[in-house]
Amino acid sequence: MPEPMAGGLCPIAAPLDKPFAPQPPDTLSYSLTLPPSPQSPAVARTATRTILRTHGLDDVTDAAVQVVGELTACASRLAPVAAMYVSLRYRDDALRVILYDARPRHTHPRLAAACDARRRAALRVLACVVRACAGDWGFGDAREPGGGTRMWAVLPREGARAYVGGEQ
Repeated sequence: MPEPMAGGLCPIAAPLDKPFAPQPPDTLSYSLTLPPSPQSPAVARTATRTILRTHGLDDVTDAAVQVVGELTACASRLAPVAAMYVSLRYRDDALRVILYDARPRHTHPRLAAACDARRRAALRVLACVVRACAGDWGFGDAREPGGGTRMWAVLPREGARAYVGGEQ
């Protein structure tokens, strides 16, 4: 049986007076679950800005915040009754943003095509940002239980730097 600590107190994880030290970018792996409300894009943008700053990715922040805002705004409009799930990962010198919403994909081909066109139109700004960053984006069926739609964008760090510098 382990012995209790002196005085019965738990140790403090880190002193509060230590200077801030950014985490390595390769450890960036975060997920948020948000309600489909008008406030969710602002919450997602604020969280993204904080997460990227924590990992020393200030040069990716402008493009990433715009992409996250566009994805969450689109999901809030197209799937207004269920929570959305946002994932941020940094791998291979690129930020990967994935958003799952609960709106199921249509099985009827014409309805599916119309819905895809509506979603693509809602993501015009995202497409411009991703293109300016030499990245990639798309949407399709969610591979998660319960279905829904998966939207994603990949922002290479070098391209996002050019986006910030106005070198599009």
